[in-house]
Amino acid sequence: MKPALYPIPVLAVTVLWLIRAEFQNQQRQVYIAKPLSTLLIIAVALLSLLEPAYHPFYTAGILVGLFFSLGGDVALMFPEKPKAFLVGLVLFLIAHIAYTVVFTALGRFSAWDLLSAFLLLAAAAGFYRLIRSGLGVLKGPVIGYMVVISVMVHRALATLVSPLFTLGQALMIASGALLFYLSDMILAANRFWRPWKYHHWSLLLYYTGQLFLALAASFF
Repeated sequence: MKPALYPIPVLAVTVLWLIRAEFQNQQRQVYIAKPLSTLLIIAVALLSLLEPAYHPFYTAGILVGLFFSLGGDVALMFPEKPKAFLVGLVLFLIAHIAYTVVFTALGRFSAWDLLSAFLLLAAAAGFYRLIRSGLGVLKGPVIGYMVVISVMVHRALATLVSPLFTLGQALMIASGALLFYLSDMILAANRFWRPWKYHHWSLLLYYTGQLFLALAASFF
């Protein structure tokens, strides 16, 4: 069994612990479970270095994204502080840029890019219309973030036609990016449109998405 698979059972426990703590508003537990879950995903990416055919550029890029995601996770543990939310937004923005660089460098451009770009643009425009009235001074940063995460997903989908990835890897990358995208949409809708009492389940999408991106490093 690949070494990167070993942390996954522990990760499942910490993510469920985190979701439970969020629902019960147990902030001290959140302060432990949230960064711990991200550190376990970082461990998954690092364990790809034990593979005889690992790709150093992919692993390095994913690790950069994960470390900035860790900083974003910590910042978003303080949602009542507007500056903390903005810091988290910037850190996740940098993480998405790191992922985009990796997927662009290792992916391929094809005719399918036009279709995925159109669908992502339509989704972003529709979602922006939904939340724009609640954005206030964050309108500019949120628009920038939506552009960058849409480009990240676009380039992740492009790995499906790249000969550098196996089909299983490309599906993990594309699925991981889409799950990350959906988790952010739920977070934004809850904050800027209307509160949803079950929004903490978006953490399951977020960590599964990050896990897929990290796990793909072990399958070159």
